[in-house]
Amino acid sequence: MAGRVNFELVSPERVLVSDTFDMVVIPGGDGDIGVLPDHAPLISTIRPGVIDIHDDGKVAHQVFVAGGFAEVLPDRCTVLAERALMVASIDAGDVRARIEAAELDLRDAESDADRTRAKDELAVLNAMLEAVPDS
Repeated sequence: MAGRVNFELVSPERVLVSDTFDMVVIPGGDGDIGVLPDHAPLISTIRPGVIDIHDDGKVAHQVFVAGGFAEVLPDRCTVLAERALMVASIDAGDVRARIEAAELDLRDAESDADRTRAKDELAVLNAMLEAVPDS
């Protein structure tokens, strides 16, 4: 379909989105990537953040991703996300509680590997909390 981009968002659990849209904005590893039809091919890492899916001149859907990879071709964009969930389904109170637990894990970490895991999870949870409107 001319003037639209095919977008597919896949997490380990399932395909979350598979449709055509006006534009998709992805939180790339080096900055946000706005994907329109006929975009130049690229592959990028994804940082924790929100994918904005634009349709009919507005943001129609928002999906939080914890990281992953994106492949962009002139006619499509595919995101392989480590974790993904609709922003509307995020419970800010639950995320705050998970942040507290991750901070304790970081404080109590006994190895570099445990510290790294706790820091990474804390970064994802803080980005998730930022994604929630009025959090």
